[in-house]
Amino acid sequence: MPRRTGVLELAVLGLLNEQPMHGYELRKRLDKVLGWGHSLSYGSLYPCLKTLSRQGFLDEEEPPTPTLSRRAKIVYRLTEAGTAHFAELLADAGPSALDDERFGVHFAFFARTDETVRLRVLEGRKRRLEDRLERVRAQLQRTQERLDAYGLELQRHGLESVEREVNWLDGLIRTEKNKTAQ
Repeated sequence: MPRRTGVLELAVLGLLNEQPMHGYELRKRLDKVLGWGHSLSYGSLYPCLKTLSRQGFLDEEEPPTPTLSRRAKIVYRLTEAGTAHFAELLADAGPSALDDERFGVHFAFFARTDETVRLRVLEGRKRRLEDRLERVRAQLQRTQERLDAYGLELQRHGLESVEREVNWLDGLIRTEKNKTAQ
């Protein structure tokens, strides 16, 4: 399964865990969860919904009778198996949970994630970013003389972005540890 599909699956299950929705409403909410840089197409959403339905994770509920002026809106609802699968995905603190895209979606559902898993994901993400920080610093050191002013600024921007996220994660980790200690 492509990584993007896994991210979409987690987001769909997470939103439907909150309440049943039809495709249009789900797409609007997914655009918010996936962030400003993503615009989800129906060509991605509906195949995902069909796959999740075939796997037994969703029920599709059609309204009794569509009106002549409108197409019937199918309402998607999580099954017990879908709820259990969503819980399994949230419990996954493995490498895929630390990826840029997957982390953001996982983080969006942290309120439903076990506190030990949250802490493992946050610490793992921080380690991954610290590794990236070292690589970016080393690359900046090697290429500094060969870059023009704009290339150099782009490298510095990347470095500062990663540093900000590491600092943000430090604060979240402290907060999680303080909650656990109480």
